[in-house]
Parts: sequence; structure tokens; C-alpha cells
Amino acid sequence: MKVLFVCSGNSKEFEIIPFIKEQGESLKMEGIDVDYFPVTGKGLMGYVTSGLRLRKTLKYKHYNLIHAHYTYSGWTALIGAGRKIPVVLSLMGTDANGEFKGKNKVTLSSRISWFLTWLIQPFVQAIISKSNNIEESVYKKNKSYIIPNGVNMQKFQPLTLHKNGHSFAVNGKKKALFLGSKTKSGKNFPLAAAAVQQLNNVELVCPYPVRHSDVPKYLNEADVLVFPSFMEGSPNVIKEAMACNCPIVSTDVGDVKWVFGETKGCYIASFDPKDFATKIKMAIDSQALNQRTNGRQRIIELGLDQETVAKRIKAVYQKALDN
Repeated sequence: MKVLFVCSGNSKEFEIIPFIKEQGESLKMEGIDVDYFPVTGKGLMGYVTSGLRLRKTLKYKHYNLIHAHYTYSGWTALIGAGRKIPVVLSLMGTDANGEFKGKNKVTLSSRISWFLTWLIQPFVQAIISKSNNIEESVYKKNKSYIIPNGVNMQKFQPLTLHKNGHSFAVNGKKKALFLGSKTKSGKNFPLAAAAVQQLNNVELVCPYPVRHSDVPKYLNEADVLVFPSFMEGSPNVIKEAMACNCPIVSTDVGDVKWVFGETKGCYIASFDPKDFATKIKMAIDSQALNQRTNGRQRIIELGLDQETVAKRIKAVYQKALDN
């Protein structure tokens, strides 16, 4: 089976978004031949122009199926393929739920994404949502699947540095790690900053932008990952942190509560800085008793390792081709 991944290629840091690239590589391990078509150009017209460029590409290359990541990329795929090649669409979160700038507040441009997500559904063969709250925007339930992104368990794993409950300190303080962008309003950096200010022995570490290859090191060195977002689908960094047995404090967004389960050292906090600070302290204190968390086992139990997820996606491909 030959599959073409169509996805955004506008990042200055990498040609293909790391978690999309890792999903493609995991599918190769399942015997699927995967190529990548990065969509370049700004705004809606950039995706339309890329669709015309894709149409030329498909005159010379044959694929059984196109897997588009994000609604706009789905439209690029449909422009390029017409009705000749089946398209599977992965909804990423903001295309289904909007770009959040505050609690229950979305940007005006999100309405365009919502409309395009609604409009595209009859024209694709399958729709993969990363979480239940994303799947709520799918009305074509007969072609709907909920499959979170998988975790590369070889890349994300506990390092020997923490075997004896070792704690890394910054100037004698514990590390609270914030891996998002401070300036992206939906990531809600002010909540993390306000919470940490209430804790005398904790320092907030914000290394963004970070190479994806460096994320495992940061997660293993941190005493706690803080994740104060206003809205998410199935955030990859939460699953990656759990695979590293890193304690976590997160707001109740997307599928985070389900992924946490009853994992000790992983806490859901409200948007109140005092509550968030309390949960940070609890997460840090839990390490002295539990030597980090048992999040890795939880990821395995949920079948969120990359290999298991790849098999599920492959099954969706086959159903799309059969239909």
C-alpha cells in the first residue's frame, strides 16, 4: 500500500511536524510505503496553490490513498486528487474546536476552520479524531474513528538519572517545565507563571522553541511538567511525559484526564493559580515517595505506543480502500 501524507510544511524549525513524521515512520514498520507532501504558502490560498501543485505531482506518482493532517491539508488533498484517490483526514484540534485565546474564548478566524471542517466531511473516506472532544465536530459518524497519536517508546523513556529518585535543581530549586510558547495565548503561560510564583522552592523553566529530539532530556530532568492550556485534543507532550514517568500538572483539557487515569504524580488542576500551585507541590512531593510516576505503564495499558496506534491506522486505511 502506498500512502501520501499531506501536511503543513510552513514551520521554520522542521520540514514535517515531528509527530506526523513519526506516525509516518511507524506506518512504514507496518509495511506501508509512506511519502510526504508538505503544504507551503501562507493562508487559505497557500493550501489552494499547494493543491494545484499536488495535482501535477500525482500525474507522475501513484498512491493508493492520501492521509491529510488538518482540515486545510484535507482540502489541498481533495484539490490535488479530485475523486481519483481516497482521502483520510486527521482532525488535529484547532480545526475542529478553534484556536483558543482564553477560557471558552476562540479567535474569530476559527469560524472559518469550523465551517471548512463541517464542509469537507462528505468528500473524504474516513475521519480520524485525536480525542472525544474533537470527534464531537464530526457528524459523519459512519466514517469516524478516534485514534490518539502514539508515543515512540524507545525515544521517550525514563533515563537512569532518575533511578534513585534523583532531583535536578536550578539554584537549589525544583524544575517546573513549560514546553509551550509563552506568546501563544491558548497555551496559557500566565497561569503557569502565576502558580510557580507562589512556590518558593520551584523555578519555571521555559526552553521553547525546543528540538523534538531534545524533549526526552527535558522531561527526564524536570521535576514536573506544567500544562495549563485552555483547550487541547490529545496533547502529545502529555503522553510523552508519561512515557518518561515525569510527574505532570495539567488543566482538564482534551483526553488528559483519561490518559492520566489513577496515575500517582499526575494531577488535574483548575484555572485558579492557587489550585495549580497546590497540585505542582503535590506532584513534586510525590516523587520522594514514588520515585517519579508509573505513567509509562499507563501508556502501554491504553495501547498508546506507536506500534499499536500504527496498526489501528492501517486498519482504517484498509476500510477506506474497501469502501
